[in-house]
Amino acid sequence: MSKYLDAVIVEHNPANKAINRAVIWLHGLGASGHDFEPVVPQLGLDADMAVRFIFPHAPNRPVTINGGMVMPAWYDILEMSLERKVDVNQIEESAQQIEDLIAREVERGVKPEHIVIAGFSQGGAVAYHVALGYPERLAGLMTLSTYLATNDNISYSDANKDMPILIEHGTHDPVVPAILGEQAKQLLSEKGYNVAYHTYPMAHQVCMPQIQNMGKWLNKVLA
Repeated sequence: MSKYLDAVIVEHNPANKAINRAVIWLHGLGASGHDFEPVVPQLGLDADMAVRFIFPHAPNRPVTINGGMVMPAWYDILEMSLERKVDVNQIEESAQQIEDLIAREVERGVKPEHIVIAGFSQGGAVAYHVALGYPERLAGLMTLSTYLATNDNISYSDANKDMPILIEHGTHDPVVPAILGEQAKQLLSEKGYNVAYHTYPMAHQVCMPQIQNMGKWLNKVLA
């Protein structure tokens, strides 16, 4: 059995070069790696950029807030309070699985400073944990409609103190209120991180103006 999570792989490589950039992008609760697959062609990435997108599938596990139903989840959510009571051990376990995917990209010839970690909702909470604690400099961190669940458990890495961070949120999000995106931005800005924060008049989803903005940001941090 492979030690790597199953994943959907999409390569953006119009010039057919050796791939030297990567984006590891985590889906939300109950979704799959296919969730953001259709977004890749809409990002408007530079034609000369050779990027591998890795969309891993979360393992199936029981989720307390959904009556213990088994579904794809990066970790268990125990309470839907604004603070979100979560299973921190499972976040750390999922973060380790993402670090294994980073290591595989490095083995394939992609330097850590050319790897972006991204995540939507539950996937974003894991993306925060991975990127902020990662011991080598990464290209950037992109978190969508999510929250910083493990501030007290992250060993913040000096290597990524100047890593660009993009936080995006819908102002009408009924699942993860926008205040949680703002709190993450505030906390990280106070720690000295370079954070760009944008909101869109949408619910718990992505929209076209946002996708275009994410594409511009990726073009910049992966240049």
